Amino acid sequence: MAIRSNASRGFTLIELMVTVAIIGILAAVAYPAYTESVLKGRRAEARSALLNLLQQQERYLTQNGCYFLFTASAGASTGTNCAGATVTTPFQTKSSSSSSAHLLAAAQCVVGGAPLPANQCVLLSARPNPAGTDAAAGTLTVMSTGKKDCNGTKPELCWK
Repeated sequence: MAIRSNASRGFTLIELMVTVAIIGILAAVAYPAYTESVLKGRRAEARSALLNLLQQQERYLTQNGCYFLFTASAGASTGTNCAGATVTTPFQTKSSSSSSAHLLAAAQCVVGGAPLPANQCVLLSARPNPAGTDAAAGTLTVMSTGKKDCNGTKPELCWK
């Protein structure tokens, strides 16, 4: 004959609170690591998009005699061709076709306070969208001369 216990088979309030505290501690550790991992992935995506855009710009230069200049835009973007006309940008203006984590732009290089002609140099940039979402890296830039930079609070994170 089995002896039955009349004790209830649920969780006590103490056991429930310990479980909630453990989950809270794990979430406090995991969430910052997750968000940093997401930002790191977006930076890598932006670097890849900038280098791809630089290759496209070099091809445009050899075919047309100058770099194509345009500003960052979430929608359809226009820019300036070699004749100075405003036309639709022939390049991708976002870091990815599936998301717009960074908006791309191409501007004249400025050396010594003076802008260089569009047939000599181009400055490409990838700005986080929305602005300020990646304060550590900020806007990533690369010049056609090979110089890479960013304006974030931790520039060592930009191009590695």
